[in-house]
Parts: sequence; C-alpha cells; structure tokens
Amino acid sequence: MQIEGFLLGLGAFCMVGLCHPLVIKIEYYIGKRVWWIIVLIGLCALVLSLLFSGWWSLFYGILGACLLWTALELIWQHERVAKGRAKRNPKRSDAYYQLSKR
Repeated sequence: MQIEGFLLGLGAFCMVGLCHPLVIKIEYYIGKRVWWIIVLIGLCALVLSLLFSGWWSLFYGILGACLLWTALELIWQHERVAKGRAKRNPKRSDAYYQLSKR
C-alpha cells in the first residue's frame, strides 16, 4: 500500500484548514494591509518548491498555493466585514471599512 498520496492529501487539508482561521484572525486584529507580505511569503515558498525535490518540493508548493489563496481571501474577508457579513473589530473606525467604488 502507498501512503505518500494519503499523507500529501492530509497535509494539504491541514494547511488549508489552518489558513482559514488565519484569514479571520489577521483581518480582525491587523487588517488587510498585510496581504502583500503573505503574497511574498507564498511566492518564496513556490520558488523553494522549484529548488527542492521530493517531499520538500511538494510541501513548499502546497504551502505557497495556500498562502497565495490566503492573501486573496484576506481581501475578500475585508469586503465581507465591510458589508456586515463577518465579525468586525469594534476598535476600527467606519472609515477603515469603506469600500472603494468599482
């Protein structure tokens, strides 16, 4: 029996599962202004996936993809909070949650 695929799937599931509450906590306590830091870390992880081989390559590839998605979700979470669909930090002003006109 091959266990590698199962472990890879389980690891990806755990990374995605950890990133979801991370998005909520980051938006609540810090805000969306750190999205670019998450993008940079995600891109670095993707570059590392190209430099390593085997399990490390897979780990960094999945981590990079999860972090890039986390940055996108952070922006979407900010919009959800501004529209009243998610919990808002009461210490932030109303001006912080003004959505730009598209």
